Amino acid sequence: MHNLSNEGKGERRIRHKAPLFIAAGVVLVICAATACLLGSSSVGLADLWALVTGGELRDSARSILMNVRFPRVIAALLAGSGLAVAGALIQAVLDNPLASPNIIGINSGAGLAVLLAGSLFPSWLFLPPLAAFIGALISALIIFGISFGIQMSRLTVVLAGIAVSSIFGAGMNTILIIDPNAYIGASGFLVGGLSGVVAGNLIWPSVYIIIGLILALLFSSRLNIMALGDATAHALGMRVKANRIFFLAVAAVLAGASVSFAGLLGFVGLIVPHLIRFFVGHDNRLVVPLSALVGATFVVLCDLLSRLVFAPYEIPVGITMAFIGGPFFIYLIFKNRGRSDA
Repeated sequence: MHNLSNEGKGERRIRHKAPLFIAAGVVLVICAATACLLGSSSVGLADLWALVTGGELRDSARSILMNVRFPRVIAALLAGSGLAVAGALIQAVLDNPLASPNIIGINSGAGLAVLLAGSLFPSWLFLPPLAAFIGALISALIIFGISFGIQMSRLTVVLAGIAVSSIFGAGMNTILIIDPNAYIGASGFLVGGLSGVVAGNLIWPSVYIIIGLILALLFSSRLNIMALGDATAHALGMRVKANRIFFLAVAAVLAGASVSFAGLLGFVGLIVPHLIRFFVGHDNRLVVPLSALVGATFVVLCDLLSRLVFAPYEIPVGITMAFIGGPFFIYLIFKNRGRSDA
């Protein structure tokens, strides 16, 4: 009866937060539309509306929207939602507020696999997203083993992740030295950027990300049970280790697919879940979907800033995120210093 009561309260809490979901969705649509309109070549709102509704518009406006703006905005939406939800899952599974795909080396593992695939099988267009998933999963399992195999402190796990990330980074640089053509636009890939993304490169990653998001949404309630502690979760019939590996695999799918076309974007999975928990608490049935919406909005806005602030020049969106995420990470370290040994 107690569990049924808690489930009822949880359902009421989710319904109570419905306006927040609506607001997040509206802001996302506005930001995405704005990103489609603004840039080195401006496109009018009438042009965007005509394209959406099937009306008449200028050929130049159609070309800009279809070949440049739409693929870039869709890429930002996919990468933002994927990385933010991956961060939320990793933080919940590792019970570590300092964890995120880029901090603990998952992004770097995916990046190394992408460069290996590009170097060995350059004509296999479907391979980079799959290789990114495998690389991200290997990285996630390494950190999982470090975290739960020898019960390291939270801060030590993060330091171990940074070390793993450095090793994979050295591997990526080695590949690029031996085979400079392993990945076109490798410099932007290593920083993280969406310039030059084409629609064809998003087909396979979008499939992986959509599947990963659906799985995360469907099973987010299990994260709440895991948060009660291993003993309680076991008592409720949960196979805790299997579920941890499952969620790490989902996070690897999301992060790996995002890295395959957006490069090594950082800090999305760190900043967004923290902001969501600040406003709605730790119920993962709220945190996961809101992370997807806010993460998508965050990357769209960062990419828009990267295009506009230094116009007519453009900086990779990964640099903008580093300027925002670096100080935020330092803040989290100080905030959690008293719990670093937990």
